Amino acid sequence: MEKLCDIDGLRHWRRRQARRTVGFVPTMGALHDGHLHLLDRAREECEVVLASLFVNPAQFNDPEDCASYPTPLEDDLALCEKHKVGAVFLPEEKTIYPDGYRFRVVENDDSHRLEGEFRPGHFDGVLTVVMKLLQLAQADRAYFGEKDWQQLRLVTGMAAAFFLPTEIVPVPTVREEDGLALSSRNRRLSAEGRQKAPRFPRILREAESAEAARTGLAAAGFTVEYVEDREGRRLGAVQLEGVRLIDNLPLAETAAAKEAS
Repeated sequence: MEKLCDIDGLRHWRRRQARRTVGFVPTMGALHDGHLHLLDRAREECEVVLASLFVNPAQFNDPEDCASYPTPLEDDLALCEKHKVGAVFLPEEKTIYPDGYRFRVVENDDSHRLEGEFRPGHFDGVLTVVMKLLQLAQADRAYFGEKDWQQLRLVTGMAAAFFLPTEIVPVPTVREEDGLALSSRNRRLSAEGRQKAPRFPRILREAESAEAARTGLAAAGFTVEYVEDREGRRLGAVQLEGVRLIDNLPLAETAAAKEAS
């Protein structure tokens, strides 16, 4: 596995893969089984896998949240090697933002709702870094998890709007046995919080409406930011012990759909 720390190194590596299909998995590190599922899917469908490990400061509206984001680099590299990643891109902030984030990608509609309402500027940072990474990777396919549904939809729309040649591949959410969606943030919960957290997806699934889900989550001790039904899915965000959790599921899986059937 090659470790690529600068743009010249990445471009040189990419030229050497000219006759191979490249699958790209961009991450912020702190890898868990959800990330590993993306890597495995990329390896199944492509001849070589490129991953990136970069904690993107531009997508954090709270600097303290960025500073507290876990960065177990050696563990992440070991996992990438175990899952047969061909190369890992490890850029510094100045490499990705030589302009100091003066130029950025902005979406003027969906990015202001749901996550965008509670995290102003978040999706500007996400779309900008993804655009930069896709331009650098020049991959045939890039893999994104459905847990971040709104992000997936925006990235897919951006790739289409700017005629990017990379296919954006959605990958279903990976969950713990108790139903909690895998996330790097889960490790910040206390033992008690981790026991309570699975009530979040369970209430999303069992509630007959978004309003009922909001009521149920508040009663269960979560601080509810939003629960909405849109685009055929129920999307929600809550806080527990100061840790922000997001999730979504198809409306076809909710209690209301089961009642109708």
